[in-house]
Amino acid sequence: MLRTPTGRSGAATTRRRRTAALAALLAGALALTGCAKDAGGRDGGSASGQGCRLAPPPAAAPATTTSSERTRQPLPDASQLRVGLAFDIGGRGDASFNDASVAGLDRAKAEMGLAEVKELDAGAGESEDAKLTRLQQLAREGYDPVIAVGYAYAGAVRTVAPQFPDTRFAIVDENVQGIPNVTPLVFAEEQGSFLVGVIAAHRSQNCHVGFVGGVETPLIGKFEAGFVQGARAAAPDIEIERDYLTPAGDYSGFQDPNKGAEIAQGQLDAGADVLYHAAGASGKGVFSAVHSAEAQAIGVDSDQYHQPTVAQFKDVIISSMLKRVDLAVFDYVAAVARNDLSTFPTKFDLSIDGVGYSTSGGMIDDLVPTADAYKAAIARGEIQVSDTP
Repeated sequence: MLRTPTGRSGAATTRRRRTAALAALLAGALALTGCAKDAGGRDGGSASGQGCRLAPPPAAAPATTTSSERTRQPLPDASQLRVGLAFDIGGRGDASFNDASVAGLDRAKAEMGLAEVKELDAGAGESEDAKLTRLQQLAREGYDPVIAVGYAYAGAVRTVAPQFPDTRFAIVDENVQGIPNVTPLVFAEEQGSFLVGVIAAHRSQNCHVGFVGGVETPLIGKFEAGFVQGARAAAPDIEIERDYLTPAGDYSGFQDPNKGAEIAQGQLDAGADVLYHAAGASGKGVFSAVHSAEAQAIGVDSDQYHQPTVAQFKDVIISSMLKRVDLAVFDYVAAVARNDLSTFPTKFDLSIDGVGYSTSGGMIDDLVPTADAYKAAIARGEIQVSDTP
């Protein structure tokens, strides 16, 4: 799939669709993999429309021990820790990775007695100085560790952490290296997105799905890349819409539900019937459009079926790609409380349940064996998932 011409300098939306060239390359496979009646409908019953002819999943393998079982230790006492949390735009209530960060700290309070958390919000379109000031404020007030939520803090963390060498910093979604008191919390988003791509292909009755990204950055490209690979692994002939709300540098794409609804509606009008978003709070607009169209949606980061801020759309959220920011934050606080970061994971991937998919609502229960077969193949290294579109 190639990018179609767009007005990058003037338009906020980038559309990626299959090109005629790719269609020609796939034409020879259509006899075997063309769209046909699918045996399973949305709830596992008979399909009433056209679905994709599906490729067989990888061979099942014996269940493996998860990282949580391999490395479980007695929880430390975190009652002496005061954590500073610097939100990305959207903050609490984004139904995405900000909320996932909070969930990790809430669990640390409940299970380890974490003493205190101070949260500071980010503003849309704020300057780099605002991020610097926010981190400096938390460090000066004695919060340790300080957790920066989002790759937008990378520059600020690189500047502020050396100024406070006795304060421990963590940053979500950016692999900041070379600073002793900084721990990256990074994820294999492409692997989890691969799994929901498989799910989307199995659930699509039009053999046509869509991806909506918030801001066109390498990070969000990982979600797109995995989703496309997973959908095509399950259904090589599937048609995939791909759009971004804003170009790199314009972070409003993560908090514009109206634009999310507009882009989603365009994909639905084009024929897509299962949409996956990685657009932060803009995902609410994607869910709204899908709900109105009586189509299906896949959430991101948290189990969005259970998110109160999108509860009115839960009946169309068939799954979510779980990016376990909550687990990473919880494990990081535990490591800090033990004063031992030596065994902390360098990346949260499928092999340690750092990413995955949700089954809440029971709408994909019949697909669990299939999705888990792909999951095991990825974890074993039999399937390599690229992190670039």
